[in-house]
Amino acid sequence: MGKSRSARRGRAVVEAVVEQVDGGLAELIPDRDRARAWTLLIDGAPQSHVDLDDPAYLSFEYQRRLGHVIDLVAPPGKPVHAVHLGGGALTLARYVAATRPRSTQQVVERDAGLVQLVRRELPLDPGARIRVRSVDARAGLAKVPDGWAHLVIADVFSGARTPAHLTSTEFLDEVRRALVPGGVFAANLADGPPLAHLRGQIATAAHRFPELALIADPAVLRGRRFGNAILAASDHPLPVAELTRRAASDPHPGRVEHGRALTDFTGGALPVTDAAAVASPAPPPSVFT
Repeated sequence: MGKSRSARRGRAVVEAVVEQVDGGLAELIPDRDRARAWTLLIDGAPQSHVDLDDPAYLSFEYQRRLGHVIDLVAPPGKPVHAVHLGGGALTLARYVAATRPRSTQQVVERDAGLVQLVRRELPLDPGARIRVRSVDARAGLAKVPDGWAHLVIADVFSGARTPAHLTSTEFLDEVRRALVPGGVFAANLADGPPLAHLRGQIATAAHRFPELALIADPAVLRGRRFGNAILAASDHPLPVAELTRRAASDPHPGRVEHGRALTDFTGGALPVTDAAAVASPAPPPSVFT
């Protein structure tokens, strides 16, 4: 099956779970510091962290920033309809279920082998209203009824790259169709210098949504290193001040760009269409070492 790792929890040694899935070699690595927490890696790249005892705990920086968007999409605790494009270990679906009970969620994760592994080793709360479908993200989105979702989250990576067909104006047309008025689209974008992909994605979103905000590490925004940026978009004003406050108070503080500063950041990049779309750049090997 592959290599194995272990972590000591008290007197017990908990073994890693290593299994080949459709997208590569999946590893579930036990967290040394949290009794029932695990990190999911695919081909050595960290994908998700889940704490089964505390699903509201978000360890990864980018997931914490997506958590801020989730927290602010509706009044605290109010149930929402959410669509997750890309499932990983279902971290964010678990977070919504924990912080917004009675929410109804659809997760679209193409890798059926990964879904099976996660369901077996990191079981969902049976009371959570989470439906998981193993189809392509854009095909799954097309099945969402018009105006159903309060929130659509895109966090899709294949070989550590976002597939090209999830980067275009036509893809965002499908997102807008699925959203309620005032609903929010949030995307996990990864890029490094010279940030051509990130700038193009902002320009693409601006072509379809009047309100945008970007949360990222200042070093990433300055093009000094490869990293993640969270783009939030809506047809209604976003809670930029509160997003800014929350991002600034994170363990690794993030900066929020919006308005004219975000427009200037694109540097004249053009919207991306299906005809011209390419996958996001591959991260350098040093990112995961």
